[in-house]
This record gives sequence, structure tokens and C-alpha cells, in this order.
Amino acid sequence: MTDTQAAGPRAADIRDLDARALLLARSVVDGVGADALDRPTPCGPWTLGQLLAHMTGQNHGFAAAARGDGRDLAHWADRPVGDDPAGVFAASAAEVAVAFAEEGVLERAFCLPEVRDGGPFPASQAIAFHFLDYLVHAWDVAVSIGVRPAFDADLLDAVLPVAALVPTGPTREAPGAAFAPALDVPPGVDPLERVLRLLGRDPHWSPPPAA
Repeated sequence: MTDTQAAGPRAADIRDLDARALLLARSVVDGVGADALDRPTPCGPWTLGQLLAHMTGQNHGFAAAARGDGRDLAHWADRPVGDDPAGVFAASAAEVAVAFAEEGVLERAFCLPEVRDGGPFPASQAIAFHFLDYLVHAWDVAVSIGVRPAFDADLLDAVLPVAALVPTGPTREAPGAAFAPALDVPPGVDPLERVLRLLGRDPHWSPPPAA
């Protein structure tokens, strides 16, 4: 989960952007078979199964937060995907999509117990956290199964200012940190590479050869 100081996209746009990132993540996870869950990922020591369990649990947690029950850490627990990665993740994605689409959700405050002091955070900011997470995690999952995903330019333009606000410092080096320390960003790199480097991802990462 990210810990930004402010959301980049306007509140009027953030739910649509998030919904598109979530659909992209779903389309990538649809390509994950149960036999791929032991594969390595760009997310430190996490296997693909652990990453999907995290993503699934976070969807349930954000859905609870949107409905006023985010303080309960039980909602945020990782949810193993078993032998149906696509189905389990899709169900969690549907739940958070419905929660974010509820009338009046943008006027609510979200409690996010894994971010700073837990909030409450303005809804548009909290949804921006989710938007960033699922766009980047879509890339994580894709490259773990040998796919290089394509992202719409406007999604990358919208997520870049959110990524730029993720705090740097020692918290990025702590065990279980959401993002690794930022990498240098060479001038002229494309928006996707810039986002990935800001969040400590190697844009050229690929699974190591099988032993």
C-alpha cells in the first residue's frame, strides 16, 4: 500500500482511473495458472502466490474502508488464491469496484490502518493509493509470467504524480515495505519506466532462469 501526501488525479476522475487499472490487473491475473504461484516476482522475496494473496486481501480491505469499516485489520489480511487465482482475485476486484462506485463515496473518509497513522484519509486520496497499487501490481504480475503489458498513456500520466509523492527514506528498506528504495531516473525515460523506478522496480526485471 502506498503512503502519499496527496492524490494526483482530480477527485472527479479517480474512480474511473482506478476502475481501469483494476480491469487491467484482472486481465493480467486471468493469465495466471495455479501452477505459476511459486514463481518469483519483482516484489522482493514474494512469490506470485504471495503477491496475489496480498492484492486480493487489499481489495477486501479497501472495500471495507469505503464502507466505514477500514480500522479492522482482519479485512486487510492476505487471502490465498488456492487453485483458482483468476476467480478469487476477480471476486475481490468486483467487491472493491462496487464499494468505490457507491453513491456518496467521494464524501467519505477512509481508515487505512497500514498507512501512516491509519487516517482517516479523504476518499479521493485513498482511491488514488489503490489506483497506484493496482497499476503497478498489474505490471508485477505480468512480468512474473513473462508478459510485458501495455498501459494507456493517460493512465501513466495520471499515476506518475501519485508515484512521485510516495515518501522515500528508511521505511522503504524495512521488511515488508510496499516499495523498495527509488532507483535513479535517467532523463528522457518513458512514463512507465519513470513510475517503476520511482517505486524501486527494475523496469527490465524478468524471472531468473529455472534451476
